[in-house]
Amino acid sequence: MTFLHADSARAELIKAAKSLSASGVLFRGEHANLSARIEGDLVVITRGGSIANLSESNFATVTLQGETVEGEIDSVTAEIVEMHTAVYRARESVGSIMHVHAPHATAFAVAHQAIPVAYEPLVRFGITEPIPVVPWAPRGSEASVGGIVQIVEKHPGLPAVLLANHGVLAFTSNPMQTAHLLATLDEAAELVLNARVLGGEKELPEEALAQVKKHMAQFGSKVMA
Repeated sequence: MTFLHADSARAELIKAAKSLSASGVLFRGEHANLSARIEGDLVVITRGGSIANLSESNFATVTLQGETVEGEIDSVTAEIVEMHTAVYRARESVGSIMHVHAPHATAFAVAHQAIPVAYEPLVRFGITEPIPVVPWAPRGSEASVGGIVQIVEKHPGLPAVLLANHGVLAFTSNPMQTAHLLATLDEAAELVLNARVLGGEKELPEEALAQVKKHMAQFGSKVMA
């Protein structure tokens, strides 16, 4: 895999932060943490809790083992560095990770319920199984990170997990794609909640991914991953 240069990564993360804000995925306070893998097995990560008005100075650089090599990380972010780096270590294809408290998706996390695959746009991200819930443990703790990594390793096609009673963690190949996935996940969660008022959602068939792939290929598109 070829990853971004540090300057490009920071620029892409700033762009992604604006996209997250515009899509309504950021909850009150705009708390989130965003990162991108860069050249040299390093990770650029946001320094603090709020990602409102990000600038080039709002990032630090860490190794895949979590050691800070450039900039400073606020204590609120220091707690979750391992949550990011552990996923990068577990899945080499991941180029960007984002944690947000998207309101509708987080409702499923609070209820300890997986988000079902009932909304076709999820399939365009290669999602064919429900987005699972990682059992609760203090954020960034060994137990929490271990639960995340276990799902990442056992479900190689999943690009996101719900963190019980907390929020959402998404991971794809680049920052903008991860931001778009988070918006789609929250949209899917909202639609499922609305559908349950009408009698319940109807999940897509097992062959949906193959059919969507075939249809997209006719137009020169491919499933995002």
